[in-house]
Amino acid sequence: MTAGPGDIAELLVRMDALLAPLEEAGDARRYFLATYRRTTVAIDAEMRAGGFDDGEWVERWDVGFANLYLDALEQWNTEGTAPGPWAVSFEAGKAERLPPLRHVLLGMNAHLNYDLPQSLLVAITDDEFDDPDLVARRARDHAHIDDILLSRVDAEDKELAKIEQPGDRTWLDRLLTPFNQAGTKRFLKEARAKMWRNAVLMSAARRQGPDALAARRRELEDLSRVRVADLRVPGQVLIKLAANGFGVELAA
Repeated sequence: MTAGPGDIAELLVRMDALLAPLEEAGDARRYFLATYRRTTVAIDAEMRAGGFDDGEWVERWDVGFANLYLDALEQWNTEGTAPGPWAVSFEAGKAERLPPLRHVLLGMNAHLNYDLPQSLLVAITDDEFDDPDLVARRARDHAHIDDILLSRVDAEDKELAKIEQPGDRTWLDRLLTPFNQAGTKRFLKEARAKMWRNAVLMSAARRQGPDALAARRRELEDLSRVRVADLRVPGQVLIKLAANGFGVELAA
């Protein structure tokens, strides 16, 4: 079921309804959803404090962005299918046991790489993409969300540490913890910058017609699926991200 427009309060209710059965079943998909819920609360608090240039737009965009993920989760729950990158991420929850941090990073990659450009495309019209002043305001609010997420990296690392099992963090993981946190911060900034560029390219495709836009969506889905699949392979995830680059890029 695709959710319609709403506010963050309604979004949190939807998140809670989906999270409760995952927690009850011990489903690994709960790790990303619980993390996402906490960051959504933080964004809501900043919005209420007047921390954005256009809080109304931020709320509309943030709800639409989150619902793309929640729609994919519900589709997987009811039909066993989901868009490519989400299918890889959700399948990892039952096909193998991965540490909580790995599940969070799989979800982050699927959501930022695949959902973020599409959410910007819905929240910004083609005419608005042509307005440099408006785009600058949207970009400032977008960057401020990065600041909120980055401020939560250490707290989220501690939350994950509470639920990890013995062996989830090897001696190398512990040695790299400061670099993992720094790497996550770099990942967020670089990935979001690329996703903004992808949204501009998809806006250009939308002007050409539905076939051109559909082709761009397929390209985005394929690129995102491959990136998430690569992160399922054993190894240091953030080292892989540093080596292969953060985010995906549509062809110019």
